[in-house]
Amino acid sequence: MPDLGKANIRDPAVTLDDGRLREHDDDMQRDIYDDDHNAFRELVRDWTARHVTAESRQRWDREGEIDRATMQSAAELGIIGLSVPEEFGGGGMLQDFRFRMIVTEEVIAAGSGSLAEAFSIHDDLAVPYIARMGTPAQQEKWLPRMATGEVLGALAMTEPDAGSDLRSIRTTATKVDGGYRVNGSKIFISSGRTADLLVTFVKTGEGNRPDAFSLVLIEDGMEGFEHSRVLDKLGYHGHDTAELTFTDVFVPDENLIGGEAGAGFVQLMKNLPLERLSIGAAGAAAAQAGFDWTVAYTKDRRTFGKRVIDHQNTRFRLAEMAATIDALWAYLDRAIVAYSKEALTPEDAAKVKLWASEREGEVLDECLQLHGGYGYMNEYPVARAYTEARVHRIYGGSNEIMREIVGREIAGRDTAAPAGG
Repeated sequence: MPDLGKANIRDPAVTLDDGRLREHDDDMQRDIYDDDHNAFRELVRDWTARHVTAESRQRWDREGEIDRATMQSAAELGIIGLSVPEEFGGGGMLQDFRFRMIVTEEVIAAGSGSLAEAFSIHDDLAVPYIARMGTPAQQEKWLPRMATGEVLGALAMTEPDAGSDLRSIRTTATKVDGGYRVNGSKIFISSGRTADLLVTFVKTGEGNRPDAFSLVLIEDGMEGFEHSRVLDKLGYHGHDTAELTFTDVFVPDENLIGGEAGAGFVQLMKNLPLERLSIGAAGAAAAQAGFDWTVAYTKDRRTFGKRVIDHQNTRFRLAEMAATIDALWAYLDRAIVAYSKEALTPEDAAKVKLWASEREGEVLDECLQLHGGYGYMNEYPVARAYTEARVHRIYGGSNEIMREIVGREIAGRDTAAPAGG
């Protein structure tokens, strides 16, 4: 590791000539990537070195959103649009999460959790509903433009009185001639202001049975659709989160996902494993990045006449973090392989999201502590990562809900002893 001055420690995008802190040579090697993935990583590293700079991060934080030019630049190189099938101009990597994992790792290592989240919302939360469940007409209309970044997508589920309990939503879509009239509101919608297309969870039936809900595509600019306000958040200041309102918004029949009313809840359940895997991926990447920044800082910073890393307490805490992160990568990589084989169950995805986000919080808390007072300053990437990590235990289903999902699965297992024992 080269000698890093204080300015470099503050700004991970200038720490090395390729734009980031390298992983330590003695770390346990991950074996899920092949030559194609490694070549893609170099492409992403080169792009982030040029586009994820201190100036760009400050601009995104100041403006509260990622500019469209950055998103389209990434799309031109196939850094986003990975989930769009090849026949529609995308990467065709919807089932191979390794490419998305590389993007998340590299962008977070470059110091922008906000950009990583914006990419994830588009590729992991919005595109898959159209790519997997959309009608041929919906796919033809939207996917080519989602591949180029001309159309950015988002997912609108949460409401002021319905978060993890999605069956409590009140936004209704009432059938009328030629389509639906949508009334209600959504809150905490990531990319809610900048998205052009919202995959929106609505009630199309009575009660809270699964078949009472549908997914519809609401387009920016539809009459009666308003961005009520952009929300002031604890973290992810460079990525917009909005409250949305719908007042008699007419949504044509052609915008009903899959063309089937009452299928929305099942459609959501099909994509939740990917959403939760994506949150786990961001957690692991942030833990690794925070650790790397902290190692660099403790090698550069001196207290009581020696480097911070030369104090035994520092080395012990770094050793514990290193072991935690290695275990986290091993677990996450196993989940990524399972996902690629369509074998990642909802319960497994809940475990990944739960465990990764909890460990991420612990690691980044230790990292901030080892930075001392500088760790509390937003000019240091560890401070931003610390605040961004907190929401990972909340969205995508709170970790309390993750525990309930896993606990119910455990309680329902057949515990009878195998025959012949």
